[in-house]
Amino acid sequence: MPVDEASWSTELLLTVDRNGPATLGAQVETQLRDAIRQGVLRPATQIPSTRDLARQLGISRRVVVDAYAQLAAEGYLTMRQGARPRVSDAAAAASEPAPAAPAPPPRYDFRPSVPDVSAFPRAAWLRSLKRALSTLADAGLGYGDPCGDPEPRAALAAYLGRVRGVVADPGRVVITCGFGQAQGVVCQALARAGAQVLAIEDPSNLEPFAIAERAGLTPVRVPVDDEGLRVDALPDDADAVLVTPAHQHPTGVVLSPERRAALVAWLRERDAIAIEDDYDAEYRYDRAAVGALQGLEPERVVYAGSASKTLAPALRLGWLVVPQALVEPVRQEKYLADQGTSRIEQLAFADFLERGELDRHLRRMRARYHARRDALIEALAESLPEATVRGIAAGLHVNVELPEGVDDRAIQAAASERRITLRTMRDYSPSGPPTLMLGYGQLPEPAIRAGVRELAALIA
Repeated sequence: MPVDEASWSTELLLTVDRNGPATLGAQVETQLRDAIRQGVLRPATQIPSTRDLARQLGISRRVVVDAYAQLAAEGYLTMRQGARPRVSDAAAAASEPAPAAPAPPPRYDFRPSVPDVSAFPRAAWLRSLKRALSTLADAGLGYGDPCGDPEPRAALAAYLGRVRGVVADPGRVVITCGFGQAQGVVCQALARAGAQVLAIEDPSNLEPFAIAERAGLTPVRVPVDDEGLRVDALPDDADAVLVTPAHQHPTGVVLSPERRAALVAWLRERDAIAIEDDYDAEYRYDRAAVGALQGLEPERVVYAGSASKTLAPALRLGWLVVPQALVEPVRQEKYLADQGTSRIEQLAFADFLERGELDRHLRRMRARYHARRDALIEALAESLPEATVRGIAAGLHVNVELPEGVDDRAIQAAASERRITLRTMRDYSPSGPPTLMLGYGQLPEPAIRAGVRELAALIA
């Protein structure tokens, strides 16, 4: 009698050997018992009914009934009338150590550059996702261009040109899975073209150093001052430089017009490439927007951005605008990396952009973050008047420079014991004055004030 596979509601990887030394029932018992003991079958996992498993294995149902009954008697399975058999919680718990209790969440989360993901525009995103799926042809469910689909690339080119002054032909836009991947594919492409040294701002995030080294490049630190990257300190052998000109991370300074001109001149003289990380330029409060460096020299600047700060890191959406000479090398690296970012999310993002949803969301978030930043500045002035607060004009954090001699690492450790999470400048660079980095993206105003008062007590 042919087996109706469509009737199987649950599948299980088991085999039986009719010529083996053990009976068929013993083989079923042993494999199920071992799978539960080893954690292959987890607590409460549903397994096939006796009828389904007998069909799958091509054996008598009575064999499976007896095997299940034995395992239930031993406590490995839970059997209830009218319900599917399940793996017993007690049996699984006995076979493995109890998991460690998760750490409690921080009482005050002052981590810098972390957005308020609770404000993610779920309804608007869901509408865009539904529209993308309803209009997607069957062919769109296959592999696409590793650089991205035409619609999101065109939408991004228009958006970046409008709000960031980026010279962005859609053919030079590459959709990525966030900034980390974006930097990785660019570094791989540069290394394959013969580049050897990548200059990186100091202080800076640590991840770019690892990404550069993994691509075969040698990362070199270049100091930052109140005007941004010290162009005069760029090493003579540097082939490329990673820079955050609109809002340097983590100091918060803006690359001055003079330094911008000097950096462009250096790129032309050296025939070098700049990777511009435009990570949070949308959030500005006390100054006008600063256009992208890429607009000054599109053929020598790789522009990089992402949705991680503007929407949510979980989207894993980023983008590049690359010089024409790097389009094909980057395409090849992107193909090798993942054969392309999720096409459905790309199309939803294109719809989200074209309908103005991102603009509306950013207007709401600027107002929210502005209020939180003001609350943080006021709380610091009241509770820590001896501190110098820097980097307040934009972004999602401020830098609180403490008097000389204060041990910022000790403060960080003491705060952690009280479930207050923060960063110090020493997390990004080994040198510099004691400085706490306090993010305000995730905390409402009352929590900001209470958290600062508790920090001030620790410092005192």
